[in-house]
Amino acid sequence: MKIRPEELTENGYVQLDKLGHKELVPFIRAYMKKRTKYSVFYYLSNIIVFGLVGYLFVQDFNLPTYSIGDRFTHFSYGLAIAFALLPLHEYIHVLAYKSQGATNTSYDANLKKFYFMALADKFVANKKEFEVVALAPFIIISTALTILLFVVGSSWTLTVASILLAHTAMCSGDFGLLSYFEFNKDKSPVTYDDTENKISYFYGRSDERKTTA
Repeated sequence: MKIRPEELTENGYVQLDKLGHKELVPFIRAYMKKRTKYSVFYYLSNIIVFGLVGYLFVQDFNLPTYSIGDRFTHFSYGLAIAFALLPLHEYIHVLAYKSQGATNTSYDANLKKFYFMALADKFVANKKEFEVVALAPFIIISTALTILLFVVGSSWTLTVASILLAHTAMCSGDFGLLSYFEFNKDKSPVTYDDTENKISYFYGRSDERKTTA
């Protein structure tokens, strides 16, 4: 959006929420419990991929060549690679922010609470813009991994599926914020980051202001 944070109030916006980044995890959990199209899609995606991993894990169980140890090994490879993809995931967020007009981007992480964030300082994003930012890593990485499922040798299919499972699970923060936007869509929500103070703000417009603006 071509609007600065200090201009939000004069344009009819009021503060809806103030999120300290250390409180990100409970905030995400709260909105993942809301029944929105994004929370439903997230849980459904996890169930589907979990089912795929389970199927690949027991596939050919009756064959003499089957080795549960090998399956665990390939599964473990997948989890390790998924964690290694985290920098790429956040970098895609940053590229998506830049595609929407943000210029001052950065990263934040808290290993103790296990969250990683791409930030755009003082860049006000509306619902449509934030959807692009939040969904970009999920779509790009999930699409690439889905293609790989049909390309790699059969022994590595479980590894790729495990990467997909772990990465999908780790997108909970993105889908939790998307769920927040969807839950409050009647207020035309916008958000911006204050990177210096590690706070994200959410603003919305009243029904009265929207009808007269």
